[in-house]
Amino acid sequence: MALQYIGLDDINGSLVVLDHVKDAHYDEMVELQLENGSTRSGRIVQVEGERVVIQVFEGTNALSLKNTRTRLLGHPMELPVSMEMLGRVFSGAGKPIDGMGEIHAEESKDINGQPLNPVARVYPRNYINTGISSIDTLMTLIRGQKLPIFSGSGLPHNQLAVQIVKQAQIADKNQGFAVVFAAMGVTNDVANYFRKSFEEAGIMDHVVMFLNLANDPIIERILTPRCALTAAEYLAFEKNYHVLVIYTDVTSYCEAIREFSSSKGEIPSRKGYPGYLYSDLASLYERAGISADAKGSVTQIPILTMPNNDITHPVPDLTGYITEGQISLSPELNQKGIFPPVDVLPSLSRLMKDGIGEGYTRKDHQDVANQLFAAYAHVQEVRSLTSVIGEDELSATDKKFMEFGRLFEEYFLNQGFEANRSIEETLDLGWNLLSVLPRNALDRVDDKVLDQFYDHDKAVRSFNLQEDGVIKELQEAVK
Repeated sequence: MALQYIGLDDINGSLVVLDHVKDAHYDEMVELQLENGSTRSGRIVQVEGERVVIQVFEGTNALSLKNTRTRLLGHPMELPVSMEMLGRVFSGAGKPIDGMGEIHAEESKDINGQPLNPVARVYPRNYINTGISSIDTLMTLIRGQKLPIFSGSGLPHNQLAVQIVKQAQIADKNQGFAVVFAAMGVTNDVANYFRKSFEEAGIMDHVVMFLNLANDPIIERILTPRCALTAAEYLAFEKNYHVLVIYTDVTSYCEAIREFSSSKGEIPSRKGYPGYLYSDLASLYERAGISADAKGSVTQIPILTMPNNDITHPVPDLTGYITEGQISLSPELNQKGIFPPVDVLPSLSRLMKDGIGEGYTRKDHQDVANQLFAAYAHVQEVRSLTSVIGEDELSATDKKFMEFGRLFEEYFLNQGFEANRSIEETLDLGWNLLSVLPRNALDRVDDKVLDQFYDHDKAVRSFNLQEDGVIKELQEAVK
């Protein structure tokens, strides 16, 4: 029988201190029994000889220094897992909150996960179709990748998250696909919005939800992504599902880490965050990937809000070091009413090149992406020039680039909340937009590819453009 320790030596916020404890281990779960017989859970967050610091999940209200009984459970926090998790809603600590009772667990898994042997990792291939043109074409999400969304306050990252959950799919329909969605530190309104959106879309059968509310204890906020990733690893590596994990908001998680660190009296680092923030975030992000021993995969889309839209803030800064690219949202595009307001130029997917093209998406995918990036970058240069000299002084070619920029934002980026585009539709739309430009301006594409896909007349008809003869003169001059 496990020893019971009667009394506490100190209470500080959500932390309690216990002396003369034998054989205690970091991260070990404990059970605290109050005077009235009720129990609370906690975990050991610091061990100094025989002195341990315990974080109490439900808070320390009504705890007594004299009569509280503490029992060490001898194991870290575990999450009961089974296939019954699909379609269910859990708290941040993994407790069912949808009123459907407990799940019948096949097993319980350590929420910290098991290290994945680097030798057993398989290089990510194949893509996940989100139905969003800007992401699918220009910063393609690859299975096994970790690709964060960098947002800011007031930007529609929640709506974008919902759209991705609703529309995400893999090319092979015979393989199992699931989404694990976790929300940290959200208000009741936002939590209800997520639940209602998924239920109305009829997709809950392949979604596992973890909801941590703003008024829940901060310890639960720290546990939420770990519970979500544990559920994802179970589905991926034991049930051979391809799992997409979306969790928001990482900044809220980091604030909880900072508050927790402060209550332990640790010396702060950048902007008050603890020095181990990098390794803590890495312990989440690195739980993405594909194992040679399983047919499934774990793909992550962490969402974070940048305070004051500052990309040098510790949270986006450290995230950028660990992850494989980023999807940035633009306040300027959002003000124009464009949804999703994806800022194309600072966004990238570092693994995209190996999961697109012939056999994956379409052989012209890389060409389209390269040329769209180059053309839109030139649009920004022309817009800067226009602010100095005025649009009337631009060359004929630059005027066509200005037109391309307007059409690109209006038709390609701005697809609305309900539009779900296939990769073929998106690439065809990309060619249609590129065909607005003179052929000689498309310098990132081989002539053979242009012969197959470039069609200026079709583009003119599609977008109801008023041809002024300038473009024809340019093309004839080239000939």
